[in-house]
Amino acid sequence: MYLSPEFVDTKEDFLKVKERSVRLGDVKTFENFIVRVPESVDPSRYNTVVVWCETFSMFISAAKYR
Repeated sequence: MYLSPEFVDTKEDFLKVKERSVRLGDVKTFENFIVRVPESVDPSRYNTVVVWCETFSMFISAAKYR
């Protein structure tokens, strides 16, 4: 799971902002999960949560939260 500074909804769009995004951690399930935001990350610098599969370089989903 990543926080992105802008909304993306495709693999290509995410790859453009991946270097400016912050990786929060792994998601091991598709329901009822919590990924903690490290204290070193300022969530106000981002507006989108992205679920991305590193293993297959695959865009799963994204949601704008601000």
